[in-house]
Amino acid sequence: MPIKNRLAEMQAEITAWRRDLHENPELMYDVHRTAATVADRLREFGCDEVVTGIGRTGVVGVIKGKTDGRGHVVGLRADMDALPILEATNLPYASKVPGKMHACGHDGHTAMLLGAAKYLCETRNFDGKVAVIFQPAEEGGAGGEAMVKDGLITRFGIKEVYGMHNSPGLPVGQFSIKPGPFYAATDNFTVHLRGKGGHAAYPHRTVDTTVMACQTVMALQTIVSRNSDPLESIVVSVTSMKTESEAWNVIPERVELRGTVRTFDAGIRKLAEDRFRALVEGTVAGFGGSVEIDWRPGYPAMVNAERETDFAAKVAEKIGGAGAVDTNCPAIMGGEDFAYMLEVVPGAYIQVGNGDTAEVHHPAYNFNDEAIPFGASYWAELVETRMPAA
Repeated sequence: MPIKNRLAEMQAEITAWRRDLHENPELMYDVHRTAATVADRLREFGCDEVVTGIGRTGVVGVIKGKTDGRGHVVGLRADMDALPILEATNLPYASKVPGKMHACGHDGHTAMLLGAAKYLCETRNFDGKVAVIFQPAEEGGAGGEAMVKDGLITRFGIKEVYGMHNSPGLPVGQFSIKPGPFYAATDNFTVHLRGKGGHAAYPHRTVDTTVMACQTVMALQTIVSRNSDPLESIVVSVTSMKTESEAWNVIPERVELRGTVRTFDAGIRKLAEDRFRALVEGTVAGFGGSVEIDWRPGYPAMVNAERETDFAAKVAEKIGGAGAVDTNCPAIMGGEDFAYMLEVVPGAYIQVGNGDTAEVHHPAYNFNDEAIPFGASYWAELVETRMPAA
């Protein structure tokens, strides 16, 4: 089965929704315009229930099928928030808000799920209920966790849940998915190093924080090379080094390091934190300095359930055709807070091709509107296949 004819007919309409969202990006939980737009459209479509304010600014629409399907409810989730990036696309529908842009394609995710919701409201060719979930604050704010804590799963009786993300570099019309750990756990850190500042001409009179910081950065790389199993995936990246002085001839009193640790396995995640603390504290002590470590646990690893992943792959192949689904794709070191929903109920997260575009989180990125019929058709077909009408 190719893309659904009705959704192909709706492509221009869905594209218009997407571009409106792109012009008006909002960050984290402050997605008030976006959430209101989503809720209004769901009501226009004829959703049986539209609930706002789940997880602060999340929106859920409930669509009933021909029968109650013995109480089965499938959740479909899209994210709504943008990123604090200055757009550099020069598109006619580029962001109207300086310093904010949809650089990860959440505008496309939201528009595709809205398109599927409109189709499902029109056809209702299934038995059971669908909960279309529009989530805020995926980009670092744990909006998925907030919605779960606010009763998303229990309130709507969701039995399984599915998510989707666009993938630059993957051809339009193709999908990729894998069972088990798919996206990494994301922990962040800030390290405050303190020594004894002084004149750069007399380093022997100081406790040099720059040397201390450089040695610390190098020591941290041994977590990957010498502490973890070579067959386990782990990334330790120091991404920022700040000092309190920019003078040529001053050794600073303080240096701040920031970065991230990415893992898939809970045991490796704990090992990484333990070794991180030991290496930082030991290195700094060896130089005679002092240190404060701010370790910030982030999203857990996102783990696709075996059965639901196999089902999602088969649905995607119906839409894309034979060979359109890569079920052996590599795991991704990026984070995804859909993980919180998958910790509560089984489900699967899939990637849909965005074609030859800039990478996500880049100022030149843009969601590819040619992907809309494929993503929206996948959502609709998933519901109709999982809960077929009697």
